Amino acid sequence: MPATRIAGVDEAGRGPLAGPVVAAAVILDPDRPVHGLADSKLLAPAQRERLAAEIRARALACAMAWADSSEIDRLNILEATLLAMRRALLGLPVRPTAVLVDGNRLPRLADLGLAAGARAIVRGDRSEPAISAASILAKTWRDALMARLHHCYPGFGLDGHKGYPTGAHVAALRAQGPSPVHRLTFAPCKVAAP
Repeated sequence: MPATRIAGVDEAGRGPLAGPVVAAAVILDPDRPVHGLADSKLLAPAQRERLAAEIRARALACAMAWADSSEIDRLNILEATLLAMRRALLGLPVRPTAVLVDGNRLPRLADLGLAAGARAIVRGDRSEPAISAASILAKTWRDALMARLHHCYPGFGLDGHKGYPTGAHVAALRAQGPSPVHRLTFAPCKVAAP
C-alpha cells in the first residue's frame, strides 16, 4: 500500500431544488491509474459511467455519503455539503494521509486527525485526479438516485433535470406543490409550498 494515501473529496447536487447533496471520497491507487479523469461536468454521461466503474474497480478506497433535503433545510446547503463530505471521509475503509477537497472550505476534520494534511482547492476537480474521481462518483451516484426518485415522485421529471430548477420543474412545483424530497428553504419550493 502506498505511503501517501490522498483522499479526493467532491460533491454533486448543491444547486438543485430536490434530492440530497452527495459527496464522494476517493483514494486512487498510483499502481492502477484511471485514465481520462476530469471534472464530471466536462464529461458526457456515458464517459462518466465508464469512468465511475473503472474508479470503483481500481481505487484503493472510495465512499459515498449524503445529506438529505431535510438536513439541507435545517443546516443550509453549505453546512449540509460539508457534513456529507465529512461522512464520505468517515466511510473510507482506508485511512487517508492527506485530504484534498474541491472548493474553498473544508469539512470539520480535526477530530478525525486529518486537519493537518487537508487542503481546499478551488476547481480542484480540474487539477487533482483524486478530486476528479470523487466528482465523477458523486455525480453518477446522485444521477442514478434521482432517476429512482422519479419513480416515487413521477410528476416532477426528476429523472431528466435531476432536481435542478428548470422551467418544467418549477411549473410542476407550482402545479403540485413540493414533494418530500424537495428543499423547502429554496425559493421556488417556498413559493410553491401550501
